[in-house]
Amino acid sequence: MDSFEWNKIIGAVLGTCIFIFVIKLIADNVYDVPPPAKPGYVVEGVVETAGSGASTAPVAEALPDWGTELPKADINAGKTVSARCEQCHDLSSAKTTKIGPPLYGVVGRARATVAGFDYSSAMMTDHAPWTFDKLFVYLKSPASMVPGTKMTFAGLRSAQDRINLIAFLRTNTASPVAIPAPAPAKAAAAPAAAPAKGK
Repeated sequence: MDSFEWNKIIGAVLGTCIFIFVIKLIADNVYDVPPPAKPGYVVEGVVETAGSGASTAPVAEALPDWGTELPKADINAGKTVSARCEQCHDLSSAKTTKIGPPLYGVVGRARATVAGFDYSSAMMTDHAPWTFDKLFVYLKSPASMVPGTKMTFAGLRSAQDRINLIAFLRTNTASPVAIPAPAPAKAAAAPAAAPAKGK
């Protein structure tokens, strides 16, 4: 094959590339679709980037009454939810370090204290125990509770999923943390005094 034949082949390839590029430019201008005002579907576990314009701060929510919620929580459903955790964490009693620290016995354990795991400096600022309340807030949005954490999981929006997961994690240990007593019922507001009857 001589150089003339090669020139024809190269010219045809370049011509095709230029043609495709021009068609793409025309299509982009003709079919310009504005971005939606809000996403049509939120994918659990995907972190939104800072440039998306959406805030990553979770909306404040009431903390559960653990004495009431834990006894009725679905531990099997929590174990199902924990499959998302197992991509990065070991839940077995072997306590193997993976991308994240092992979670066996995490409820009640001091934060950022698993030997041999390289925690972020943000996580190392607090060694208070992982209480039910702290886990509930953290699992909703790890990056909001601990800005700078290496954990990239976006969190669990569903409060019930978090309650079930925490109920499972509480039992995933040799000595589970005790379930607290239910909070006392709030007293009903006293009825307004009846106006005095005129004489």
